[in-house]
Amino acid sequence: MLLADKSVVITGAGSGVGRASALLFAREGAKVLCVDLRRDWADETVRQVEAEGGTAAARTCDVSVEEDVAGAVAASVERFGRLDVMYNNVGIPTPRIGMKIEDHTFEDWEALSSVNLRGVFLGCKHAVMQFKRQGGGGVIVNTGSVAGMVAWGGTAYGTTKAGVNHLTKAVAVECAADDIRVNAVCPAAMPFTNFMVPDATEGSAGVDRHVGEEVGAMHPLGRPITAEDCAAAALFLASDAARNVTGVLLPVDGGFTAR
Repeated sequence: MLLADKSVVITGAGSGVGRASALLFAREGAKVLCVDLRRDWADETVRQVEAEGGTAAARTCDVSVEEDVAGAVAASVERFGRLDVMYNNVGIPTPRIGMKIEDHTFEDWEALSSVNLRGVFLGCKHAVMQFKRQGGGGVIVNTGSVAGMVAWGGTAYGTTKAGVNHLTKAVAVECAADDIRVNAVCPAAMPFTNFMVPDATEGSAGVDRHVGEEVGAMHPLGRPITAEDCAAAALFLASDAARNVTGVLLPVDGGFTAR
């Protein structure tokens, strides 16, 4: 029970990595506030957590809106007594795989930066404020990307994720004296989530097996990255097993960035 009695907020918990993390964190004893822009998706995640005997609640939130993020943190404290872990997971992909910089509109840039970067900034800000109010430290896990570590995955998208990666390290150093740890999970290509395939809200729905094989071939280990892979990495970073780990960008990429 790596997260026994810990209060956790997970953004983007209605699908993909967020849902897999909510399920895994709850299995490890956490009380999870499942935050998502789509309430029906968040409710379904809660249903699955409770079906396994876990504790969870749902809340609607647009992470690009500060009042929504602050409200999610406050709701976790009101319901579970405190905040122990903030997992800033939500993100949106580039509008079309393979888009070049000249293909992007201003609106594309605004959407990507407001969700992927502003949303993580707001999540970090309000988590840090709550950790300092209650005392005793805390943990932030962000979803970065290997696209923020190397030039891959689209210029605009990669730039927002590079911002997340740097934000992670900067907040980790700034808040270390308050025993607030901040790390990021940095996935490579994940074909079996709705991040790459809009209809794939769970598992491999809507994804042809051959697509998974093609994506997996990009990684030295030869396997595509799954939501569960990322959830397992996030669990480690969120737990006391990583009590001396902060400012780390953990690639979950099958060796992609090691080449």
